[in-house]
Amino acid sequence: MKIYRVRIILDTLQEVFRDIEIHKEDTLEDLHNAINQSFGFDGGEMASFYLSDEEWNQGEEIVLFDVSDGLNNVKVMNETKIESVLDKENTKMIYVYDFLSMWTFYVELADIISPEEATDYPNLMFAQGQLPDAPPEKKFEAEKLDELDEFEDEFGEEGFDEFNDDFGYDQNWN
Repeated sequence: MKIYRVRIILDTLQEVFRDIEIHKEDTLEDLHNAINQSFGFDGGEMASFYLSDEEWNQGEEIVLFDVSDGLNNVKVMNETKIESVLDKENTKMIYVYDFLSMWTFYVELADIISPEEATDYPNLMFAQGQLPDAPPEKKFEAEKLDELDEFEDEFGEEGFDEFNDDFGYDQNWN
């Protein structure tokens, strides 16, 4: 039986992270619980893990609860073993806790070791930094679509004016 050493880093400018040791045969729900305990969350919010590549691009979602009523084929944390998503070749995941606040963490496999005698797992090995009172703000930037480029080319610099009188729009219609 092997132990995974995992570093969980909060997506913020400050250094806020936790190093956790956990059995590779444990589930992602076990890791979710260990993350919640190590950062001081109550664990009462929805959460998801996302598979990731080396550049931290978000991939397939693994949910805490399946709320699709069986309509979608989804992976669930309590049915997904950690070793099935993390290994020497696939070392990164993204973890999002509380979809209203969007606490976002980078999860990275740091080492695979043998278990130590008299150590209970999961094991919080190291904690750096304090969780801020509120999650760091995210800046979402949309890429400019080719269709918009074509639209601007066709209609000039001003583009589409939805309140242009030429379309018969009456602001006081009621």
